[in-house]
Amino acid sequence: MRINADFSKRAAVHFDETPWVASPAPGVERKMLDRIGEEVARATTIVRFAPGSAFARHVHDGGEEFLVLDGVFQDEHGDFPKGSYIRNPPNTSHTPAAAEGAVILVKLHQFDPADRTEVKTRITGDAPQQRLFQDRIETVTLQNWAPGQAVSLAVPGGAEVFVMDGSYSESGEEFGRWDWLRLPPGSRLEATAGINGAKVWMKTGHLAQMTD
Repeated sequence: MRINADFSKRAAVHFDETPWVASPAPGVERKMLDRIGEEVARATTIVRFAPGSAFARHVHDGGEEFLVLDGVFQDEHGDFPKGSYIRNPPNTSHTPAAAEGAVILVKLHQFDPADRTEVKTRITGDAPQQRLFQDRIETVTLQNWAPGQAVSLAVPGGAEVFVMDGSYSESGEEFGRWDWLRLPPGSRLEATAGINGAKVWMKTGHLAQMTD
């Protein structure tokens, strides 16, 4: 399966225009943003857990990071409410579940093989920027853009921008809640926040080595 698999091109997925697709686990559905592979894949996905649903225990061969968008995501390591940002590096494992339901943004098989840094943090406050993670390859931030704010940012290593709340426009396209934009390496993000501003999760630098 290949979805938005050409990383030399801009890609955008709008939440309200994308159908839910059933996963192998009962009560777990997905909206696929990009993907190379079948059930074991390099993938960026919005995943919805119905109340009481769960996935079988699995090992993160290529690492896993996720952002909890709604509800409470759970595993044997704890309960992670809305706003939690988690990085599970290669060779870690867990059994995901959601007793009362949850929605997460998850990225799989995208870690540096040598990365062993675990992160469990929460989005806090309304500061213009909160750094969630940074290493020599990538930077992950939460950004709060004021109403009407113009944002101009060079992204030599590419970027992903995911709207958690509010809206913004880029290249004449409007992005609202839970919409996703990916810009290829060598791009420049030129965006304007909407009338209520925008809260976005952004990852930069990580696409520099992607050619397919």
